[in-house]
Amino acid sequence: MTATVSAAIPESAPSRPKHVAVIMDGNNRWAKARRLKGVAGHKAGVDAVRAVVETCAREGVKVVTLFAFSSENWRRPQDEVSALMKLFVFALEREVRKLHRNNICLRLIGERSAFSPLLQNLMAKAETLTADNTAMTLVIAANYGGQWDITDATRKIAGKVASGQLQPSDITEDLIQSHLSLGDLPMPDLMIRTAGEQRISNFMLWHLAYTEFYFSPVFWPDFKRPQMQEALAAYAARQRRFGQTDDQVAARSSL
Repeated sequence: MTATVSAAIPESAPSRPKHVAVIMDGNNRWAKARRLKGVAGHKAGVDAVRAVVETCAREGVKVVTLFAFSSENWRRPQDEVSALMKLFVFALEREVRKLHRNNICLRLIGERSAFSPLLQNLMAKAETLTADNTAMTLVIAANYGGQWDITDATRKIAGKVASGQLQPSDITEDLIQSHLSLGDLPMPDLMIRTAGEQRISNFMLWHLAYTEFYFSPVFWPDFKRPQMQEALAAYAARQRRFGQTDDQVAARSSL
């Protein structure tokens, strides 16, 4: 997917989301409840990733974006961060070929310079291997923050203005979106956060403007196919108005 998607507010939405974004929360609490180290929860969370991706693929979802590691997560205990980096390497080495066999394109967004050269190299190889796959796009947000994304886009646009490539009057919502990490993908229709927290934690701030939110009390390692299907069913039952009245939506649906 390479075409730029408009930032305009859509007039309608299908009953099945095209793009699902997920904040995978609760790994540490899952492990603590079992008197295990936090990394055990992150390892268990890999199974939930597989289950959610497989479920979304079967249900026709075209894009899944997972918030794997935020720019704020570097503040966690060093042993946990180190374990997460090792798990990231393991996943890229072991899981990417499975994605490729299933025709899934993998993309990674976020500031990569903070990662080790090994990890950066694995990221690049994974993206290259799966670049032409078309069944689904799986996006992993790592060392990512919504504020970083908008700031980075603004910096790029400012550079083009300074060099004369753009005029300030050329700056539109579509132009800003085209410089964001996922400027060529549809906006998320559904954002899921697990483990009971009800905030977006600096995740895709621009993109979530008209997204439906679904908050699950289930810790991420336990969020599997049934829970994902429940989230999709809840989304299908909602009426997305995009600023319109109920009567307008009803009239539109009757066409």
